[in-house]
Amino acid sequence: MSLRWSGIWILWLALLASPGAAHVTATGLAVLSVDGNTVSYRLTLVLAELPSEAAQLLTRAANGGRGEAERVSEALRQHVTILVEGEHCRPGRVVIRGTDVGEPKAILEYGLQCQRAPGALDLEEDWTDLLGPHYRTIATIATRHGSGEYVLGEQSRRASVYFGAPAPSGIIGFVRLGVEHILTGYDHLLFLLALLIGASSFWRVLGIVTTFTLAHSITLSLAALGLVHAPSSVVEPLIAASIVWVAVGNLLGQGGPWDRVAVTFVFGLVHGLGFADALTSLALAGWPLVRALVGFNLGVELGQAVAIAVALPALLYVGSLARAPLMARSASAAVAAIGAYWFVARVLFR
Repeated sequence: MSLRWSGIWILWLALLASPGAAHVTATGLAVLSVDGNTVSYRLTLVLAELPSEAAQLLTRAANGGRGEAERVSEALRQHVTILVEGEHCRPGRVVIRGTDVGEPKAILEYGLQCQRAPGALDLEEDWTDLLGPHYRTIATIATRHGSGEYVLGEQSRRASVYFGAPAPSGIIGFVRLGVEHILTGYDHLLFLLALLIGASSFWRVLGIVTTFTLAHSITLSLAALGLVHAPSSVVEPLIAASIVWVAVGNLLGQGGPWDRVAVTFVFGLVHGLGFADALTSLALAGWPLVRALVGFNLGVELGQAVAIAVALPALLYVGSLARAPLMARSASAAVAAIGAYWFVARVLFR
């Protein structure tokens, strides 16, 4: 029975080792503003997060490639639609430019003319053809009552705003973004699994998870507020290295409970910088940033709680078996192999 469980562990872990397994989403920031019957739409994309073909196309377009600029402009007009009172606004000028401040980005600016000043406005987006099925946009739409943030992606392709009423805070959208980020962040989940392999009690699991939560919340907040910065080219390999470190520690059987807590805290700080990439690339500021940070952090914790609630019964059951040490070593070896693969890939192929 224990050998069968070991095989299941290794098969499941191997499925996580695909090259794109760390995060499967890219996020863009759109800002939509209205001046009378003129609507302006500006989309900022971090090129490193996009499919390579799309990133190359946008880079050439931003650098003045005429054919590429025409392709991007046509894609923008096709994939982004704005309606006022149910009527389509007329597409206008598109400007494409790049910036190397921080990570390289592409900025798409799009002007539209509407038949009237908006009372009700609908923004529809579907970038699947160009940016992939998992791409999503966080759109900030400003009205005279304030601004609201809306997440447009696989779950919803439309944001509707009534300019006669206060805009919603948008915090629920960031909660959802945080949940999706942790549940598709297989490297973070694998790190947690490495920490929890061999756990034999609920209280030990609670202590490890609480320490990890505290640590990554600190650096997530500091990075999102602009107080700490570390490039993803450093953070992502370190996250992979943290998986290997913990898994090898499991195999060697070294260290006591407090050593595990210290390792969890230190590497939790690194993982928090990885979480922060989803927000820092969007360049939010002021109250929109505060709302985004609170909602996203809450979403990460909710997603983490869901993942642990699903895995915990199996972990505790396996930990109670007579062959638990052998199964734990088998699982740790598989985790270490995956982490090592990710580390090499992130160092050599970024």
